[in-house]
Amino acid sequence: MFQYKRERDFKRDQIEISLNNIAELTHSYIDRKGLSEMSDYAALDSLFLYVLKENIRVTVLDHKGKVLYDSEVSEVTEMENHLHRPEIQKALKSGQGSNIRESATTGYEYYYYAKYYRDMYVRTAAHYDVEVRNFLVVEKLFIFYLVSLFLVTWLFISIITKNLSSALFKLKDFATKLGHGEEIKEKVEFPKGEFGEISKQIADIYDKLTAAKGKIEIEKNKLYSHLIALNEGIAFYTPDKKRILRNNHFIQYLNIISGDKNISEEEIFKVPEFKTLNKFLEKHLNAENGIDKNNLPSLEEEVHKDKRTFTVHTIIFADRSFEIVIRDITKLEKQKKLKEEITSNIAHELKTPITIILGYLELLKENNLSKEDQGKYVENAYRQSERLSDLIKDISLLQKMSEARDLFKFELLNLNELIYEVKDSLGLSLTEKDIKVNIRLSKPILISGNRSLLVSVFFNLFDNAIKYGGNGIEITLNNYLEDSNFFYFSFSNTGNSIDEKHFLRVFERFYRVDEDRSRPKGGTGLGLSIVKNAIQLHGGEITVKNLNQGGVEFLFTLAKSS
Repeated sequence: MFQYKRERDFKRDQIEISLNNIAELTHSYIDRKGLSEMSDYAALDSLFLYVLKENIRVTVLDHKGKVLYDSEVSEVTEMENHLHRPEIQKALKSGQGSNIRESATTGYEYYYYAKYYRDMYVRTAAHYDVEVRNFLVVEKLFIFYLVSLFLVTWLFISIITKNLSSALFKLKDFATKLGHGEEIKEKVEFPKGEFGEISKQIADIYDKLTAAKGKIEIEKNKLYSHLIALNEGIAFYTPDKKRILRNNHFIQYLNIISGDKNISEEEIFKVPEFKTLNKFLEKHLNAENGIDKNNLPSLEEEVHKDKRTFTVHTIIFADRSFEIVIRDITKLEKQKKLKEEITSNIAHELKTPITIILGYLELLKENNLSKEDQGKYVENAYRQSERLSDLIKDISLLQKMSEARDLFKFELLNLNELIYEVKDSLGLSLTEKDIKVNIRLSKPILISGNRSLLVSVFFNLFDNAIKYGGNGIEITLNNYLEDSNFFYFSFSNTGNSIDEKHFLRVFERFYRVDEDRSRPKGGTGLGLSIVKNAIQLHGGEITVKNLNQGGVEFLFTLAKSS
């Protein structure tokens, strides 16, 4: 369009230059001949007779637009004022002006050109005929040339950039989907070429990153699951003590140690109980020297709070991030002390019968003993060996219940039959001490349990009452209640009561209410401990209390389905 306008303006300028030359010639002639002073403009006819070409018109106007001369009109006085003609107005404003229009005087269409000279206007015009029209028509071959050049260039560029644009569009689509978080399931095929190869490399990198991300996600989920399943509290921190990750046990233990239920994991460094930990961290986190990854700084200490014991283990990694692990070892400490106590008690309990047996054997080595003394010593040694055997069996049974509960086989049992079997097995001892037994079982009691353990429960309860209750007492076993989950029992005897201070410890191993009186009766000190552990293994609980009228009552439950 720009070139077309330039061509059109150029041809108009050619006409206007010719018309301007005639205007200049006309004004110069008027000025030289002094035609203005004489008001004799007809003399111009002699000039135009030889100068003007055919179809050229010249008009002279004064500064008010009055026509003074016209080469094609003889009676100029009859012509109207031309001041408001478009070309005259343009000349008035800018010194020259042009316009194509039909003449109101002659009725022909002209190409007008007017020029303003201080006191007059000289207007020249060319008939706007076929010749002029054809001259002004812009040659359009150059437009065809430009369009052809554009099409050829466009085709050439299209061929060159086809692979590039295809790769770009696919890469753009690929990146857009990634930006919107869409999963790309199908493999993207990029066109051949350098840019296509680059795009393919980017897609391959993405595939590898996706695969790596999936593996990391799986490992992260494993780590989270592991942290949740841990019975330890664990937390990871940045070098500036900002929390990265922690599990629920960590904040739970931190609440217990600090005594503040609203404390956050990043406030651990303000808790007085972790004073040693803070000093350790300050020393290594602010150290100028780097941390040897083969010898990471670590600290382990014990923290005690409200009768509970915790171990706090800290490791600082090579990048100065660190982890804190809190373990609740209260139960382990209690078990350790209990095992030490049990071991001591077992050694003490085993020592007594062994010492007695060894003593009798030493006496039997003497040759001057009578047969009566020999028989008595052998009988006493045998009785102590039986006690030693019972003691070992009871210790083994307790150990099995505490450490290998899954080894006990459970089956559907009729508890009524089992209880009467135990009573009948102790019939001689009951008769010797004139003990009356009342068993109150309203209906058959069916329970899922282990036969040997339940036999031990009722045998030890009966045996304990026979040994320590006294003569002529009355024993009552009563199933006094039942609900959807449990059978409720009471086992009582009207014999000797127990001082209430012993109630909390009567079920402990080797604990004896009266050491001097109970040991000669032959008990192992493990009977009630076996009873409690066996009942707990059957989903129940047991307690003890004194009867108002004298005697002892044990209240216990057994789950219907253990």
